[in-house]
Amino acid sequence: MTRQMTLTTFLLPLGYHRNSWRLPGSCAEDVPGLDFVVSLAQMAERAKLDAVFFGDVSHANGAMRGDTMMNGFYEPMTVLSAIAARTSRIGLIGTISTSFTEPYNAARQLAALDHLSGGRAGWNVVTSTDGFANFGLAEMPDPVERYRRAREYVEIVNALWDSWSDDAVVVDRDGGRWLDPTRVRPIDFSGEFFSVAGPLTGPRSPQGRPVIVQAGSSGPGKALGSAIADAIYTAQPHLPTAIDFASELRGLVADAGRDPERVKILPGIVPVIGDTLAEAEEIAAALGEMLDYDQGRRQIAADFGIQLGDIDLDERIPEERLPDPGQLSSRQNIFRSKAVEGGLTLRELVLDRARSTGHQWIVGTAATVADRMQQWFEVGACDGFNLNAPYNPGGFERMCAQLVPELQNRGLFRTEYSGETLREHLELPRPDVRFSTSGDNR
Repeated sequence: MTRQMTLTTFLLPLGYHRNSWRLPGSCAEDVPGLDFVVSLAQMAERAKLDAVFFGDVSHANGAMRGDTMMNGFYEPMTVLSAIAARTSRIGLIGTISTSFTEPYNAARQLAALDHLSGGRAGWNVVTSTDGFANFGLAEMPDPVERYRRAREYVEIVNALWDSWSDDAVVVDRDGGRWLDPTRVRPIDFSGEFFSVAGPLTGPRSPQGRPVIVQAGSSGPGKALGSAIADAIYTAQPHLPTAIDFASELRGLVADAGRDPERVKILPGIVPVIGDTLAEAEEIAAALGEMLDYDQGRRQIAADFGIQLGDIDLDERIPEERLPDPGQLSSRQNIFRSKAVEGGLTLRELVLDRARSTGHQWIVGTAATVADRMQQWFEVGACDGFNLNAPYNPGGFERMCAQLVPELQNRGLFRTEYSGETLREHLELPRPDVRFSTSGDNR
């Protein structure tokens, strides 16, 4: 069988391009209600996408600056459980932060979503960088500590998912036993950050372990993702660096004793699609006209933790005002590079951040966007993409109704689901856990 792409989509109901909600027909009045996001998920399912993905932030700092793109309007586990009831095949990936939650609750929530959806749950593992004041912390721990905590957190969650044998539920009506308790075990974990007795409260879920996704292109992020993740989200705007990233990550996965072929590398892409190039360019221009540049200035200033009130929009940010690269995240360094090496003015930087957030931004027909995606896929820069609709619902419709069929016609993406679970969509094996009577796993 010819190798095919993995395609997921980031569900941002107000659109990926900042301020795109201002367009007529954006359904902005329906956020954060359920029907609109369900309609997008169902559209993605009709296109046979692997999964929809909900990000999350645990604070309202961005919204208070007027940024409605990255927000916590939808709590992922709640909304994905509701979407599960109104879809049947598409995967459901949600973010849970390891910085502000407990592994036992996360393991329960994700196992429950996996049961309720028939095996379609996925977990996007993140370490938060803000929101500490909402959780009783005086400040955020340093990145090294956050990633150590995340590694321990995931270890516990996996152990909890494996704390019930696959054959623990026996439903013995004659004997009066629904469960064989000898096939359920505590995990008795004691580590640097957590102490968890276990076992989990309910049976092993349809996938055994829900799919784990991770996004992080920094050194600690790559180390974590290569050790734990089934799929990696990444911001890679340029092909040469994307190829280098993919090669490095696959090497790290192998070094961790895992099969690189079973870890999907999925850079984000923001496609602005028109029936013609001219129409696509008109849509892109209309999106740009929605921007509030003063608001964008505040967002750039917050990104870098600097003052920009004295910088004219058509001036460049002085390099000496920007933090050193070592003080910034991989995503922040994308924009630092654009400001310094790329020579972008503040106005250009605001526009670039608003439309791409560091991802690849492409304007064209479905065929020209597919050309770019095919090139990246065939040279090994990725295993597929996380699609980011620049505006909703129109931009989402064009992705699903024009771009995906173009990829299908080229044999690069499925035309029908062949499995029921997210693991099956991603061609990942289900981990089997069975306890022997001697107390050892087999």
